[in-house]
Amino acid sequence: MIRAFLDGVRLFLRGFGTYARNPKMVLLGLIPAVIAGVLFVAAFVGWIAVVVDVAGWVTPFADDWSAGTRDAVRGAVAVALLALGGLIGVLTFTAVTLFIGDPFYEKISEWVEEQHGGVPNGVDVPWWRSLWHSLLDSARLIAFGIVIGIPLFLCGFIPIVGQTLVPVVAALFGGWRLALELVGSAFYRRGLRLPDRRVALRTNRPKALGFGVAVFCCCLIPFGAVLVMPAAVAGATLLARQSLNQPTDGPPQLAPPA
Repeated sequence: MIRAFLDGVRLFLRGFGTYARNPKMVLLGLIPAVIAGVLFVAAFVGWIAVVVDVAGWVTPFADDWSAGTRDAVRGAVAVALLALGGLIGVLTFTAVTLFIGDPFYEKISEWVEEQHGGVPNGVDVPWWRSLWHSLLDSARLIAFGIVIGIPLFLCGFIPIVGQTLVPVVAALFGGWRLALELVGSAFYRRGLRLPDRRVALRTNRPKALGFGVAVFCCCLIPFGAVLVMPAAVAGATLLARQSLNQPTDGPPQLAPPA
């Protein structure tokens, strides 16, 4: 199990090396993450502007309290709402970036596939259908992330457990969700959907977790997601091929497709 987990980490590093050797691919991969980053920063700034009013709206019971107590309670609620907004942003950033960058990451994934033998029995799916399926699957993953992420966030306030067990569980959960998201392009190319991804990755869950946890940890670094996401897509394409028993041997060529 440990060896398979480390194999997953090595897949991420292999994808990173493959991607980093191509400056054109680096530039291509940064565009969607920058767009998503600007949108999320704008949304968070807007949330900061209204969070005090929202804190007052959710605490009507404090209207008759003394000014000091009322302001302290609503200040604490505002801080909690800001933290919750940041958590939701972290949980949804990857899915939104993947949705925005679908055509960009698709090119990176296609290039990696071509360097390792192409796609046997590939399915030519119309772009509008692929976009719709991607939107539906991303929405399901976002909902799943919020449902699990909020309880983990609350458990983080439990003494000792919140500082030891919860971060580990959060990393494993986040890594699994990231692995499911990132292999999406390779599976869509074969006419496969989210349930098919789950079945394929479960056949070697430790490897998928190793890959996903490595990506998750890199995304915790400030601006890490912006730099890591394209390389993660390249590594996820290799993970998808291995999960489907397709070859990934041999060093890829350095020339990206036009």
